[in-house]
Amino acid sequence: MDNNGSGPDSGADTPLSRPVDNGTGRSPDGSAGGAARKRRRGSRGGKNRKKPTGQGGEAAEGTPANGGGRSASAPGQGRNPQELPDPPREGKVSDQAVAEQALVRKPQIGDTRPAPVQKPAASAPKSDGSGNGKRKRRGGRGRSRSGGGNGGGSGEQRGGNAPQRSREAIEAEIIEKRRGRERDGRPVGRYMMCVQVRDGVTQVAVLEGRSLIEHYVSRPADDISQIHGNIYLGRVQNVLPGMEAAFVDIGTPKNAVLYRGDVQYDKEDVDTPAGDARIEQILHSKQMILCQVTKNPIGAKGARLTQEVSLPGRFVVLIPNSKTYGISKRLTDAERRRLRGILDRVKPAEHGVILRTAAEHATEQELTADMTRLLDEWARIEAAQKKSGGPTLLYREPELAVRVIREEFNADYRGVMIDDRALYEEVKSYVSDFNPELADRVTYYDRETEGLSLFENQHVHEQLHKALDRKVWLPSGGSLIIEHTEALTVIDVNTGKNVGTNNLEQTVFQNNLEAAQEVAHQLRLRDIGGIIVIDFIDMEIKDNRKKVVESFRHALARDKTRTQVFEISELGLVEMTRKRIGEGLLTSFAGQCPECHGRGVNIDFGLLD
Repeated sequence: MDNNGSGPDSGADTPLSRPVDNGTGRSPDGSAGGAARKRRRGSRGGKNRKKPTGQGGEAAEGTPANGGGRSASAPGQGRNPQELPDPPREGKVSDQAVAEQALVRKPQIGDTRPAPVQKPAASAPKSDGSGNGKRKRRGGRGRSRSGGGNGGGSGEQRGGNAPQRSREAIEAEIIEKRRGRERDGRPVGRYMMCVQVRDGVTQVAVLEGRSLIEHYVSRPADDISQIHGNIYLGRVQNVLPGMEAAFVDIGTPKNAVLYRGDVQYDKEDVDTPAGDARIEQILHSKQMILCQVTKNPIGAKGARLTQEVSLPGRFVVLIPNSKTYGISKRLTDAERRRLRGILDRVKPAEHGVILRTAAEHATEQELTADMTRLLDEWARIEAAQKKSGGPTLLYREPELAVRVIREEFNADYRGVMIDDRALYEEVKSYVSDFNPELADRVTYYDRETEGLSLFENQHVHEQLHKALDRKVWLPSGGSLIIEHTEALTVIDVNTGKNVGTNNLEQTVFQNNLEAAQEVAHQLRLRDIGGIIVIDFIDMEIKDNRKKVVESFRHALARDKTRTQVFEISELGLVEMTRKRIGEGLLTSFAGQCPECHGRGVNIDFGLLD
């Protein structure tokens, strides 16, 4: 509802409409700020109320301390700096509280699982026969007690007298939990992965049921464009203090960029009496550094680097020469305690370790084997670094299919189908080493015997055709228009053929709910990143706007990529960010038009003659 800027909510801080701060020390009617401000009608004050300066007292926060005067009315003075956040860098919000509130929470393991059914305890008589009629305190499950009647005996039996299980029995139980579900001898799972290889181009499609939710493309020339995770020995070309960055030659056509926040250094090697060292004090031209790619080159921009190198495995991420120690927060508290005990025994002293979500049911032997393999890989990288005299690729991430399976494949997948024999053998061997109980879910698809390609057989082709179109239809007849620009991606929501049945507000609300679900699906499928603005249809009821945003956040929770969603504005706009790693699905299939050079229109310059 429009309050014409006079209601209590007129100063609400929305993503697209920031509060206007007078900051001149003057009252709303233009008079000097020395006089007490007239109380606004309808305003009852509160913790954010700006109190007038008292006689000889201190000014309230956000008001001029001198109670008026020329210095207070000068532009840019007398403002509260906390109300004027710095411009966000690369789509990041500088206000930490706002960023945390907008962050979409990912589902924890166990969120969708039903709570374990506890058997009702047998009703015991109120008196135990000994004349003690006191009411017992409620103890935790499995809590043992030294006395107190019948309940104490069972608790003691569960606690101290319970037989101690061997480590082999515990690991056998863990492996049994890790097995996928089956029905009538066939594996059951929510997801399906299809890997199709054509002329060296590998495509990986992830299906949820029959719906395509993710798609990846890898080409032979991906040592130039798809280098995320690769480790290089690079040479610093030049350092730009004004940008707090350095350009690094890593042997690719475009120099990569290393920002100051990603630089690792020893404070004893740099003389910095005034605090943190500047980048020009740490790096210099022609210096050789070890670095890893954290973001692929996009368009005219080079790859982004970091000096905090990490080696990912199936269960473990090894961070060499670091003290990092962590366990995935998506695991349950009980599982985290178990893994922490294992990690304390097997963690190398000189390196950091992070346990991934995939380690939920991993045994100590499997964690040790994975860590040993990563330590051997790091030893090879160090040996290659000592032999290299120039920019060199020291470590290459495995092939796309192996990489996706390493990150994604678990018991929730009912299968992986691969139509290339050599790749099938490689993936089968990899899964047999780390998840032998799921190795039978990796199958070979013979397209000559089947008569259809793998993507046609699983109806991936038709869904890809729709994903490459700029227009997406909604079930009720509405539509989405997705447009990419240099700075951001814009998604427009339209009612289209949806005319509704009851009233306009209800029709628009239902259309926006459908659009929220479909937008989340399209962002994940098309791998759209960066800043995204969604133009929902205007809704008059505030609760409806809130429900649409909640539905949108809930739909985004399954997306493993980090996302932030801000509140819907009065114009029906939603601002959000999604971490960008690659160029997206459209760029994988499209190139620049030779006629319009990517502009989309042909200009008739003949009219200018």
